[in-house]
Amino acid sequence: MTTIIAEPASPGLDALLPDDPVALAAVANAVAVKLAALPLAASTEGELLAAAESLEQARRRFDAADAAVLVEISDRGAYRTAGYLSLHAYLSGGLRVGDGAARRRRVAAAAIGRFTNMQGQTLEPRCPATADAVADGQIGVDHVLEIDAVLTRIPAAVTTDVREGAEAQLAAVARTLTPAGVRTAGIRLLAHLDPDGQLTDDRDRRRLRGLALMPQDRQLMSTLRTRLTPGLRAELEVMLQSWAAPGMNNPDDPASPTGAMESADPAVVAAAAERDDRTPMQRNHDALHALLILARQQSNTPTSASGSGSLRSELVVTITDAELAAHAGIALTATGTRVPISELVRLAADATPHLAVFAHTTGEPLYLGRGRRLASRAQRLMLFARDRGCTAPGCAAPFARTEAHHFPDWQDGGPTDIDHLGAACGSHNRTVGTAPGQWETRIAATGPHTGRVHWRPVTPTTTPPTTPTDTSGPHRWQLNTIHHAELLPTTDPDPPPEPPAPPEPD
Repeated sequence: MTTIIAEPASPGLDALLPDDPVALAAVANAVAVKLAALPLAASTEGELLAAAESLEQARRRFDAADAAVLVEISDRGAYRTAGYLSLHAYLSGGLRVGDGAARRRRVAAAAIGRFTNMQGQTLEPRCPATADAVADGQIGVDHVLEIDAVLTRIPAAVTTDVREGAEAQLAAVARTLTPAGVRTAGIRLLAHLDPDGQLTDDRDRRRLRGLALMPQDRQLMSTLRTRLTPGLRAELEVMLQSWAAPGMNNPDDPASPTGAMESADPAVVAAAAERDDRTPMQRNHDALHALLILARQQSNTPTSASGSGSLRSELVVTITDAELAAHAGIALTATGTRVPISELVRLAADATPHLAVFAHTTGEPLYLGRGRRLASRAQRLMLFARDRGCTAPGCAAPFARTEAHHFPDWQDGGPTDIDHLGAACGSHNRTVGTAPGQWETRIAATGPHTGRVHWRPVTPTTTPPTTPTDTSGPHRWQLNTIHHAELLPTTDPDPPPEPPAPPEPD
């Protein structure tokens, strides 16, 4: 098999290319467009292979260029100009690459990028040999991620020179291996550095601990990824020995004892165990579920004296009255979980969650004027029913992590009324203002999305008009549809929202 190595552009061609990064990026974009449109039927097999090799090498070199751009954006905080709170938010929402791709590109940039320190000095890459291999077009982001994952697992007790040598070795083998091959080589390297596990200490275990609840799949099931410290594992094993014993906490057996086995009648437990046909994994699942229900019920307290009406520690669910009557459909919790109506009924029997049914009102006061700054409990419930989560464009924060945002801001005379409030996570709530890089917000008074909260970045050169008119471009009004599948874009553009009526003076 012949390996074709693509060479960089010739000096003559390099002299024709612009030095302005924006213009150069436009040239690269134009090259990609023209290359995609070229007829390839007349090309020989060797030419096609050469083109594929060149494209792959260019793609990997673009990974180095991408890291350089991201480092500069990060150092300057340029993402704020576009109205985003962080580099990750800009990549995920602004460039629409999603959370996973944003994380991968940030990790790669952190490994091979040249950052600037507080004294204005340009630092060498954290992984210099890896950065050189990417610049040569020999490895890409996937290789970088595997190298970074191996380096993260090296015990803290390993000396700096050994760690640097390990990075150089991994970068060298990555030039000839696939990312999966780098992972295999990394496992062998870790085994060589700490063959008996003696170098790993509490610092490493604390650094590597974690628990992640993955998104729900099409069956509404979720995967739990976790790395447990020895202490948590010991606690969990003790709990499962009791709560997950055969016959205990069985949701399919009405006569099954709940709680710890030590507090149940042994005869009842024995009888329930005879009827228990669950697998050990299913018993572990049901035990954890029962323990969490008990913990939440014991932690729930009446609304605090501050009157914030927070719903963070309560099970709050929104459904339509038609779904509730038909006993079918999918409900949504304030934390963003989708729950089948059939399971919701079982939850309600145990936990009595709050249900916000759209076709009915609670009869509680939703208009408080200027007499109170914090939203009431009733208002928070209705905001959940309407917004379901943060209303900022592209923000996936569930309602449990949001605050009641005023339109206009409270300090500018905004009333605490339901039609002057919207759900916003704490980070986005603090971005609302009149300066460039901040956001302005409105509730639509007309159109198909009447009553929905709209956001747009404040333009750098103009004062936001009283009646918005622009519906296109980077500073257009935007509606977050992440929490509302029924609001996904249609062929008709969304009309600009009208601002709410100004509040009456006190």
